[in-house]
Order: sequence, then structure tokens, then C-alpha cells
Amino acid sequence: MGKIIAIANQKGGVGKTTTTVNLAASLGVLEKKVLLIDADPQANATSGLGIEVDGVELGTYQLLELTKTAKETIIETDSPNLDLIPAHIDLVAIEIELVDKDDREYMMKRAISDLRDAYDYILIDCAPSLGLLTLNALTAADSVIIPIQCEYFALEGLGKLLNTIKSVQKVHNPNLDIEGMLLTMYDSRLRLSNQVVEEVRKHFADMVFDTIIQRNVRLSEAPSYGESIIKYDASSKGATNYLNLANEVVKKNKEIA
Repeated sequence: MGKIIAIANQKGGVGKTTTTVNLAASLGVLEKKVLLIDADPQANATSGLGIEVDGVELGTYQLLELTKTAKETIIETDSPNLDLIPAHIDLVAIEIELVDKDDREYMMKRAISDLRDAYDYILIDCAPSLGLLTLNALTAADSVIIPIQCEYFALEGLGKLLNTIKSVQKVHNPNLDIEGMLLTMYDSRLRLSNQVVEEVRKHFADMVFDTIIQRNVRLSEAPSYGESIIKYDASSKGATNYLNLANEVVKKNKEIA
């Protein structure tokens, strides 16, 4: 049975979509069957995998509206073993449209429940907010990965996210776990980066992944070519980092199983 992992942080620019796309591609390279669900109206995970966003007719919007089955919204990508449920800007409207519906927090959980057996991992790229879209993702997920940027305001808002996770655990999804906190955009030359790593590890200890995602030019370039870092430059530092992360996720879940 597949594991559903949400990648969430209401703070923008922390490497959330970069992590979702490249972790998904890396797990695919490790011969795991992966589905990426783009639950962000900006649709960066969709374009980052080479899909023309304007051409998306079926995707997360229809999935959450329950007007189409999950299987009808899935498309194949060029990355090995990686499928996608794409997003479109029309996803912006879903929070307003769901607000009056009963069980509105459970729409995604209900929609993807029959996909678990078809995939080893289902990754959900969340919007940079703690709105209804993110709430749906956290309610559907088994665990959450929290990217934390190695910069001055790294821990800003983290308390709010952790409180949201506790609230979801209490009300909607008692089994939601924290898969791990992932340090991103690390630059070993900067004292500040090292201080953030030290601080996060001191406060959260075993909750922090061993893998750290380093700042890497190739990693920044890859999305503009509609490719994961694995496809764009498999020999880059960024590719090595995300393959290490994928191995860590697989190993951790083997131990749990």
C-alpha cells in the first residue's frame, strides 16, 4: 500500500515545489512507482515536469470537485515511474467553492483513496498557505515533509505550521505524522546557514533529515527547462542531494514497515 506524503510550509520560497518534483523524480529512479499531485494554484510542479499549464483540462481542480475520478486526471510524465495530477490557475477558485460543502476537508482523501495500491508513494505539493487546499492535503496524507530554508527567517512561521499539523491530527487525521524536516538552500560558506542547521537540529533532533539540500545553480535552472534535476543534470550536487533524500525516505519507511 502506497504512502501519501504532503510537502508543506506556508512560507513561500523555501524549496517546497523543488523538493516535491525532485524527490518524486528521484524515487522514480529508485524504481518506486510515484504519483505527484500538484495542489498549488501556481502550478509550478506541473510546469516543472514539462507540462504546459495552459493546456491542462483535467487536474486537481476536478479531483477536488469530485467531478472526475482520480484516474481520469492522471497524466504520464517523461520521468521514469512518475505520474502527475496537474494543476491549473483555476484551482484558486476551489477554496471558495468548497467552503459551503459538508466534509470539505476530506475531498482529497476521498478522491485518492483508491490510488494507494497503484503507487509506492503519492507526493502532494501544497500551496504556500494554510488554507483549505493545504488542509485537504494534510487530511489525506500519512505524513508531511517540512522544507526549512537555511536563512535568517527560517523558523518564522514554523510554530504556526506545527500548530496546524497538531490541529489536523486532533480533528481530521489522527494518524498524520511528520516524515521529517528538510534543510534547504544551504551554503556551507555562510556562517548563518550553519547556525540555522545547528539551531534546527538542536530543537528538533531526530525529526530532521540527515540530507541537506545545498544551493546549486543547476537546481535553480532545471524548472525553466521543464525538467527535474535528475533529468537536467544527473551529475550535479542537487541531483546527488535529492537522490540521498529519496534513499533516506525509502530506508525510513522500510524500517517502519
